[in-house]
Amino acid sequence: MNLHTPNKGFRRADGEGSVQVQLDPADKIKGAKVFAVYGKGGIGKSTTSSNLSAAFSKLGHRVLQIGCDPKHDSTFTLTKKLMPTVIDVLETVEFHSEELRPEDYMFEGYNGVMCVEAGGPPAGTGCGGYVVGQTVKLLKQHHLLEDTDVVIFDVLGDVVCGGFAAPLQHAERAVVVAANDFDSIFAMNRIVQAIGAKSKNYDVRLAGVVANRSRATDEIDRFCDAVGMPRLAHFRDVDEIRRSRLKKCTLFEMPDSPEVIQAQDEYMRLAAMLWAGVEPSIAAPMKDRDIFDFLGFE
Repeated sequence: MNLHTPNKGFRRADGEGSVQVQLDPADKIKGAKVFAVYGKGGIGKSTTSSNLSAAFSKLGHRVLQIGCDPKHDSTFTLTKKLMPTVIDVLETVEFHSEELRPEDYMFEGYNGVMCVEAGGPPAGTGCGGYVVGQTVKLLKQHHLLEDTDVVIFDVLGDVVCGGFAAPLQHAERAVVVAANDFDSIFAMNRIVQAIGAKSKNYDVRLAGVVANRSRATDEIDRFCDAVGMPRLAHFRDVDEIRRSRLKKCTLFEMPDSPEVIQAQDEYMRLAAMLWAGVEPSIAAPMKDRDIFDFLGFE
């Protein structure tokens, strides 16, 4: 992967003033359906990603979830513990990747979902895009993507740099997770901008938004209508979802209750819809000042 600026004579940049981590064509993921899950920090991306992975697996698909957060907590509800990251294990062999075995960094979780935690460089010392690139290279070197139907990237917080937007270079569809509140919708608008920028040079397209931890969806729906994007699913703010994280398990392992069954059914519906194919959303995100004025009450 190479860093370049817009005046270096390569392909056009992904946005004004952009310095991007570019995808090596040899590292392109082929054969699997690839989804990248984004959203404001703490909005429930890992919960959404893990339960969606579980749902895909229950539909009979071979699933790989890649956590892209230095906290490496994306997959613990699938594996029941924190897994070592790709960066951790590369450090142990002084970054000689040829010395690694798949079992050093990939672990089987609930219902056969395969789990990888990419991790990240220490704060202020490197680029998240490099970590994503090294992870995909390892998976390809060990031929682990050849037996995969679905890849889900669970990505750290808001899109703040080209590095953490790097999974968009691999994905076919990007899914945004948001709650029915000002902060997460404001962040969603900026994420939609980033997806649009990446779509200039890569295959990724916006799928839509998953409303999470929200009793209602009126503000999300109003935003979606304004910019032209669909709401794909709605998960209410129910205590069973919070408790599933504390129990270190997916919703599909929780005792049955009307709320749990409703959430399970919604994840199964979402997985089936994404597998069948979601038409790309050509959303028109707002400028920051415009969305600031748009959100809220008079």
